[in-house]
Amino acid sequence: MSTNMPPQYQLPASNSSSSGTSTVAIIGIVLACLFGVMLVCGGVLVALLLPAVQAGREAARRMQCSNNLKQIGLALHNYESTYRALPPAYTVDANGNRLHSWRTLLLPYMEQQALYSQIDLTKPWDDPVNAHLTSMDIPTYRCPSSTISPGMTTYQIIDDPSSAFPGSISIRFQDIADGTSNTLMAIESDEADAVHWAEPKDQSLLSYSSTVKSSHLGGRNAVFMDGSVQFLSDRMDSQTANGLVTIKGNEQPPGMR
Repeated sequence: MSTNMPPQYQLPASNSSSSGTSTVAIIGIVLACLFGVMLVCGGVLVALLLPAVQAGREAARRMQCSNNLKQIGLALHNYESTYRALPPAYTVDANGNRLHSWRTLLLPYMEQQALYSQIDLTKPWDDPVNAHLTSMDIPTYRCPSSTISPGMTTYQIIDDPSSAFPGSISIRFQDIADGTSNTLMAIESDEADAVHWAEPKDQSLLSYSSTVKSSHLGGRNAVFMDGSVQFLSDRMDSQTANGLVTIKGNEQPPGMR
């Protein structure tokens, strides 16, 4: 009897080292792909979130700007309580030469009494005796959204005979026939029109009504004579804008603020 048996198939001996290397390579490729996907997704998320983050930061800066103007309005009211009159747009010497702005006069009411007491009000703001003092930056006088240099400001009044600041003349609250809630105290100007906070220079009625740009999109902050702060739209027509300046124009501004 034949005892031949069919030959048995034997599996080739496995190379464990090669198999392990292949597995590591595959895992590396998978991780690399996942990392690439994460980078792409992360880039997309950043691109989507960036505008929202920027908008949030600008909203915070605009709020701080509004708070600055509230502080200016409060200082003006405290000044009026002390002197029974509003500050003039600027002070002058005996010859009528301009010396200092209304912003200098408000310093004692904005926690800047020490600085104010060192300024020689009988000499111009940029005189050598005052220059090292007026070169100081006053954060409350600078909008955080602006890119102006330290010491400069875009917070200005409208210097006009029809406004609450008719040059070097001081008026009283009771002189504002249109009402303090309908009359502007100060506005944000365009950065191109920025001035030094101590400089006796502000917006004219023409420059105010013809330029509505500010450091904020869509309009500008403004403080009214009653101390309230409003955001004025850049779509406001010139007639309405001018009506907010005059103190005896008998205008009835519509709900445009």
